[in-house]
Amino acid sequence: QVILTGDVSGGSRGGRIFRSSDFAKNFVQTDLPFHPLVQITYHPQNSDCLLALSTENGLWVSKDFGEKWEEIHKAVCLAKWGANDTIFFTTYLNNSCKADLGLLELKKTSDFGKAFKVIGTKIYSFGLGGRFLFASVMTEKGTTRRIHVSLDQGETWNMAQLPSVGHEQFYSILAANDDLVFMHVDEPGDTGFGTIYTSDDHGIIYSKSLERHLYTTTGGETDFTNVTSLRGIYITSVLSEDNSIQSVITFDRGGEWVPLRKPKNTTCDSTARSKEECSLHIHASYSISQKLNVPMAPLSEPNAVGIVIAHGSVGGAISVMSPDVYISDDGGYTWARMLEGPHHYAILDSGGLIVAIEHTSQPVNVIEFSTDEGQCWYKYAFSKDPIFFTGLASEPGARSMNVSVWGFRGNFLSRKWVSYTIDFSELLSRTCEDKDYTIWLAHSSDPSDPSDGCILGYKEQYRRLRKSSVCQNGRDYVVTKQPSVCPCTLEDFLCDFGYYRPENQSVCVEQPELKGHDLEFCLYGRRELLKTSGYRKIPGDKCSGGESPSREETDMKKKCTSNFLNPSQLAASTSSTPVILAVVAMLLVTAVAGVLLIKKYVCGGRFLVHRYSVLRQHAEANGVEGMDALDPGTQASKGGYHDDSDEVSGG
Repeated sequence: QVILTGDVSGGSRGGRIFRSSDFAKNFVQTDLPFHPLVQITYHPQNSDCLLALSTENGLWVSKDFGEKWEEIHKAVCLAKWGANDTIFFTTYLNNSCKADLGLLELKKTSDFGKAFKVIGTKIYSFGLGGRFLFASVMTEKGTTRRIHVSLDQGETWNMAQLPSVGHEQFYSILAANDDLVFMHVDEPGDTGFGTIYTSDDHGIIYSKSLERHLYTTTGGETDFTNVTSLRGIYITSVLSEDNSIQSVITFDRGGEWVPLRKPKNTTCDSTARSKEECSLHIHASYSISQKLNVPMAPLSEPNAVGIVIAHGSVGGAISVMSPDVYISDDGGYTWARMLEGPHHYAILDSGGLIVAIEHTSQPVNVIEFSTDEGQCWYKYAFSKDPIFFTGLASEPGARSMNVSVWGFRGNFLSRKWVSYTIDFSELLSRTCEDKDYTIWLAHSSDPSDPSDGCILGYKEQYRRLRKSSVCQNGRDYVVTKQPSVCPCTLEDFLCDFGYYRPENQSVCVEQPELKGHDLEFCLYGRRELLKTSGYRKIPGDKCSGGESPSREETDMKKKCTSNFLNPSQLAASTSSTPVILAVVAMLLVTAVAGVLLIKKYVCGGRFLVHRYSVLRQHAEANGVEGMDALDPGTQASKGGYHDDSDEVSGG
C-alpha cells in the first residue's frame, strides 16, 4: 500500500492524498478535511489504520486506509503509534507547542480516541524505542530536564540514572531495541562531539561506550550507522584531538570500538602518517551534510547477510577528496575497494545482485552490476540516449530483481523526465539450489580458537550464497542460521555504572571522578545497595558458564520513586520534594576474587558522574523548536535520520 501526499492550490480547506493498494499501479484521489503537518504514519501492524497531525495541531486518524478521517484531539504537538492500537501524544494547555515546551501533557488512547489517559505532565518531549517509552521531563527548578523510562506504556515510570541537563546540551537516542539503548550525550559548549552510553535491559542504568563521538549541534548530523546485515555491529565517527574525523566500528553492541581495518591492496592517503599503517574511514550523514562528493550513506540489508557498502577513504582520517566505494562481505571485519569514485548503489535479490550507477554531472546510460558481492562488475546500457541521472530506486527489503533509474533529458527550461525499470530476472533466470550455498560462520577470525565466532554469548552459522553461483535467491528466500551458545568471557560484560574500559583494554576500571564518592542510585522504584566488580552482562548476551564477575543488588526497602511524572501532584504544585542524598560510608568487602566496591547512587539528586543532557527531537517533525527526541534512528535514505534528539534548532 502506497500513499502520496499533495496540496491543493487556491486556499482549499484541506490537502489531498493519492492512495494505492496494488503496489502503486493505480491510485485513488482523496481530499482531506485538514492540511497535513507531517508525514502520515501507518499503524505498525495494520496498514489500514493511519495517523496524521494537521497544521492546526489536530490529531486525525483513519481506519480505512485514508478514505475517511476523524479528528480525535486538538492542541497536539507530537503523536506516535505504540504497541497494539495505542497512540501516544503530547498536548499544549495554554498557547502553543513552542510556548508550552516543558509544560506539555503526555496522553495515550487505546481505542482510537474514545477515552484518553494522562500519563505525564511537565513534558518536554517523548519517544518510543523497542519496548521502552521515554519522556524528557522538566524538573522542579524549571531550567533542567530529566529522562524517565517506562516499560508498561506509561503506567509506571523510572528515572533514568543520568544527570539533569540545561539548555546548552542535547541528548539523542541513536538506536534502541528490546534489550539495549544507545544514547549520545552532548558535551558542554559547541564542541561538535559527545559521549555514547549504553543502557541495561531496563533502560535505566547507563555505561560509557565511546568518547568524542561526532554529533554536530549546527547540522544535527551523526554518522552513527546500524549494520543490519549482521547482529551487534555499528559504525560511527569520532572527532580526534586535532579535529580530524575518524571512523570506528563495534562488533559487540558498543562493548569495544576499533578502527576499520585497512582494505587489502590499498595505499594510505596524505592524511596518514605512514603509507602502510592506516585504516578505512566511512563517509556517512555528516559528509553528506557538508556537501562532500558523497551521494549515498552506508547501505546494508538484514537479508543480505554480512554485506556492507559505503563510500570511504583510506588514511589517518576522513578525506575531503572524492571517495571510492568499498564493500565488506563479513559485516565490517574486512573491506575491499568495490568501485572507483562515488556511485549510487543498491542491493537486490537478498545480496545475490548489486547494482551501481556512477555519480557524475555528465549524462549516463550505463548501469553496472555484480553477481559475486562486488568482486567483478559488468555493464549494461539501459538506453541509447544518455540521461541526466537523478535517482536509483528499488523495492524496500532488497528482495526484488528490479531497479528503476530516474532522470531527465533536455535543459533546465525544457526538461523531459524519464524512468527506466530494469528487470534482472532475465539475466539470473536459474533458481538457486542447495549446491549454490555454503555454510559460513559469522564473526570468525581464528578458526583454530574454540571461541571463534562468539559474539554476545553465541555464535551463528549462516547458509550463504557462494560468490561463484550465478542464480536467483528469489522473493521467498529466508536467511537460515544455526546458533550455538558460548562460555562467558570478560567480553560478554559491559563496564558497570561508574566504570569504563581504557582504550585497547578489556578490564573495566573505576571512573576517576567517582573515586572516593558515596553515591546513591534508585533502581525500579527502590533505594538499592549495589555491590559490583565493575561489570554487568551485555543486554541480550546469551553466554553460559565460564567467567562470571559478581554483581549483587541488595534492597534497602526505602522508596525513592520520582514524582516528576505524577499528574495529580504536578497539577497541584510546581515543585516536588527532592530526594535527599544520603551520606553513606564506603564499605570495602574483601572476597576471593578481590575487593568489591559498595556504592550508593542517587535517584533525584545531581550526579557527580558525566555531563549528560537532554533528549533531542528533530524540530522539523512538528515545526517546534527544541523538542527532546526519544525515538531511535531508523535506516532512512539519509542514512542516519534520528527522530530522537532535543537539540534546539536554529530555525
